[in-house]
Amino acid sequence: MSIALQRKSGEALSQTVRIRQHLLLSDVSVAEGGTDEGPSPHDLYDAALGSCKALTVLWYARKKGIPVQDIQTEVLSDNSEERKGTYRLSTRLKISGDLTDAQLAELTSVAEKCPVHKLMTTVTTEITTSVERAA
Repeated sequence: MSIALQRKSGEALSQTVRIRQHLLLSDVSVAEGGTDEGPSPHDLYDAALGSCKALTVLWYARKKGIPVQDIQTEVLSDNSEERKGTYRLSTRLKISGDLTDAQLAELTSVAEKCPVHKLMTTVTTEITTSVERAA
């Protein structure tokens, strides 16, 4: 899969992000030299974790017939030690529905195994970068 980004015309740093047929903007705050037109790359990284957890729980609940009505997900980040090698994310899922304690525990276990959580914590990611002149 390919994700394409291009600087938004007339903007200092803002990027138009194309993922399949979806368009979104990514930028940085005014304090960082951007215009805050969209979430920062860090925000998108954090949001990927939160959305993956929610989608994984909803998918699993539907598959298993667990009566989940709604999920509200919050992701808190602590980048105070990022330059030392530790970036902390904390997620909180508030799940509504007529759930037993056992079902809530089961959904907690499922949330902890979402693919993005695994990608962020157990997979070695290899990145290559090439830079070339545009035509």
